[in-house]
Amino acid sequence: MKFSQVLGLNHLKHQLTSSADAGRVPHAQLFVGPEGSGTLPMALAYAQYLLCKNVGGENAGGDQSCNIKCDHLNHPDLHFAFPVATSGSVSSHPVSNHYIQEWRTFLSEQPYGNLFDWYRAIGIEKKQGQIGVDEAHEIVRKLSLKSYEGGYKVMIIWMADRMNNSASNKLLKLIEEPPQKTVLLMIAEDEGLLLKTLKSRCQTIQFPPLPEAVITEGLIKQGASREEAHQVAQEANGNFNKALDLMLQDSEDLIFEKWFALWARTAFKAKGNKAAIHELILWSEEIARTGRETQKKFLSYCLSVIRQAMLLNYNARSLVYIRMHDSDFDLERFSTFIHENNVRDMVREFENARYHILRNGNAKIIFTDLSIKLTRLLHTKRTQKSNS
Repeated sequence: MKFSQVLGLNHLKHQLTSSADAGRVPHAQLFVGPEGSGTLPMALAYAQYLLCKNVGGENAGGDQSCNIKCDHLNHPDLHFAFPVATSGSVSSHPVSNHYIQEWRTFLSEQPYGNLFDWYRAIGIEKKQGQIGVDEAHEIVRKLSLKSYEGGYKVMIIWMADRMNNSASNKLLKLIEEPPQKTVLLMIAEDEGLLLKTLKSRCQTIQFPPLPEAVITEGLIKQGASREEAHQVAQEANGNFNKALDLMLQDSEDLIFEKWFALWARTAFKAKGNKAAIHELILWSEEIARTGRETQKKFLSYCLSVIRQAMLLNYNARSLVYIRMHDSDFDLERFSTFIHENNVRDMVREFENARYHILRNGNAKIIFTDLSIKLTRLLHTKRTQKSNS
C-alpha cells in the first residue's frame, strides 16, 4: 500500500518514513487509534516501506518486485495475526493462518474495516474472537525463522487489545529479546486492555480521528458528490469506515437506530404499563439472539446517542454530529429527557451492561435489567430552574 492511499495523517507518515530512512526503527511499536482512523492502512504502508527498502517517503521507486509482493499481501517476510474463533471451516485451535485468504480479501476490500466487519467476513459474527496462546506460539515460530529475502521481518498484530493474558505473556520474551531485524507492529483501539508490561515495551504512536475535510475528499474519490460527502463526513465523526458504510447505506448504525428508537419509545411508556413491560422483555430476548460483538457495538451506539442528546439539550449544537434517519424518532424531543439528574446514572448503566456482555453474562438478563432501569431513568425529573 502506498502512503498516498492512507487518508490524512501526514505528520505520522513523515515521522515513520524519516525514522526508517535514518535507520532508527523500533523493534516493537504500538499504533493506537479509534476505528476508521487509518491505523491498519498505515501499518501496511510502513511495513512495505521497511521490507522493500523504499526511500523518499513513498512505496515506489525501490525494489519493484518487493513492492508488487506487498501490494498483493503475499511477501514472505510480512506476517499477520488477528482475532479469530472457531467456525464452520475451523473446528478447534483457530489461528490466523487458517483465515489468511479471507484476510487478504478483507484488506483489499476494506482496509478501514472494523472488527465486526472482519467477523462477518469469516462467519463468526455471533462469537467473540481473540488472539490466544496458539496464535502467540505461531508468532514466535514465524519470527524465529530467518528472513526469506535477507531484510526485515514484519509482524502486524491487528486488534492487539483482543489478546488474552496467556498470549501476551508468551510474547513478552520475544519483545524483550527480539531476533535481529524483526519489527512487531501492534494495532489497538483500547490500549487500556493491553497487558501493561507488554505496552511498556513498545513505542506508542497515537492516531487521531480523521478531520471532516479528509473524510470528505476520501468519499469524493469513492464516487460521492461533494454535498453528500460533506454531510456524511460530519456524521462519521472522524471514522472513515463509518463514512463509507453510511454512503453505501450499509452501516450497522442504521439498524441500531431502529433498535434504539423502539427501545426508547417502549421504555418511556412502560411505567405502570404491563403490556409495555412485556414488549421490553420481548425486545430484550430479540437482542439477546444477536452476537455479543453486535450487542457491544449496539450499547456503544446507545451511549453515543445519549451523549449527543445531552449536548443538544444544553444547546451545544456545534458538537452534535449524529443524524437520525428514522423520521418517527425526534432526537431533539428525546434530548429533553436527558439531563443532569439522570445522564450519569444512564451512562453508568450502559457501560456496566457492555462490561457484563464482554464478560459473557446472560444477554437476556442484562438487557431486560437495563430496559427496566432505562424506564425509571427516563422518567427522572429535571431540576426546576429558579426564576429569581
